Amino acid sequence: MFGFSSSRRHNRIRESFSDRVVYCITILVMILVLIITLYPFLYVLSMSLSDQGSVLRQEVWLLPKGFNLKSYKKVFSDSSIWVAYGNTLYYTIVGTIVNVIFTCMTAYPLSRRRFWGRNFISLLIVFTTLFSGGMIPNFLLIKNLGLYNTRWAMILPNAISVFNMILARTFFMGIPESLMESASIDGAGEGTILWKIVVPLSKPIVAVLTLFYAVGHWNSYFNALLYVPDIKLQPLQMYLVKLLVLAQDQLAEGDGDLLQLAMEAMQTKYATIIVVILPILCIYPFLQKYFAQGVMIGAIKE
Repeated sequence: MFGFSSSRRHNRIRESFSDRVVYCITILVMILVLIITLYPFLYVLSMSLSDQGSVLRQEVWLLPKGFNLKSYKKVFSDSSIWVAYGNTLYYTIVGTIVNVIFTCMTAYPLSRRRFWGRNFISLLIVFTTLFSGGMIPNFLLIKNLGLYNTRWAMILPNAISVFNMILARTFFMGIPESLMESASIDGAGEGTILWKIVVPLSKPIVAVLTLFYAVGHWNSYFNALLYVPDIKLQPLQMYLVKLLVLAQDQLAEGDGDLLQLAMEAMQTKYATIIVVILPILCIYPFLQKYFAQGVMIGAIKE
């Protein structure tokens, strides 16, 4: 037993004083980053739950002062927010499915070493990230394609992200080529190889793509601002933008009762922000184990 404990002491890595200093500094920096990251969320949550008097007196800075759910009742009683919620769910679910399918279908052939011209095609795809037609040509293109003021205007223009496609291609290149060659010898086509062999082996990158695309669709409002004037088709972020602008205008206009109304609108704004970001916060923990692995793609060569 003594020999075992002494060997453990021998095998233990001795830390120098400088290593301990770096370790402590790293911990302090991470704690500071954590505080900076969490404070805005805690502030918004506290403002949405605090008593209106405390909000008017600007006494809230970290934790809630009092307890008030009037702002949440006002948010949930507005029928337009549910329409916007439904639109955002549709854009997020359908858009993410389209994004992941198109990205995998593009990344797979570019990851095959036998695919002729893959380097040139990859160069053309990367070229699109450096130069674009501009806002007006894009608007005219969407209008001429018949996508203006339709749901597809929120999905098809951003069907593939070049960055995400490169991530997927890099991951697919790490899958042994012998697996695909064996399936090809057994008579499997490229589509079968992709969806029945490559994709099941690529759960980490698929989870990363799903998270990136879903967050992008959930937070998207600029395309709706340009291409979707119909309120019944606009996403939740457009509803939030209008609410933010309204609260800011009311706060800048007057005093007295008008100021109180503006502060109530501001508290409703904070409650709406919590309602908007809560679904993404709930989804992220389920994808975290894949996200940590997929985000390191290309950093380590085997």
